[in-house]
Amino acid sequence: MPNPQFEQTEPRNLPVLYAKQEEKVRAGFWKKMAKVAGHIPFAEEAAAAWFCTRDPNTPMRVKATLIAALAYFVLPTDLVPDFIAGLGFTDDASVLMAAIGLVSTHVTPAHRKAAREALHMHAPDPK
Repeated sequence: MPNPQFEQTEPRNLPVLYAKQEEKVRAGFWKKMAKVAGHIPFAEEAAAAWFCTRDPNTPMRVKATLIAALAYFVLPTDLVPDFIAGLGFTDDASVLMAAIGLVSTHVTPAHRKAAREALHMHAPDPK
């Protein structure tokens, strides 16, 4: 018999929190990418995550996970400040890769293609 104390319920404030984070990401994502895309090895993954959040077929829980990670990337204050050479983006990359790992089946080839096109990158050479 399930214990009601441990039954999972949807947080009532998730839509409010999501809306606030989504607004911050929408306002700052491409501005930040324009500044740092050439300096970070995870630019394509970040952009693919962005396009996944814009896809109407992406479930809300996936969007919320990715928006939270992208908000961490966009916000100027985080655990390791971005301006620290060699270390500044390690925490951002870790948070983003963990989020993508959790929802990887929802980040589609179409999202990755859109990311490459937005970043003016070429498709990886199939070998």
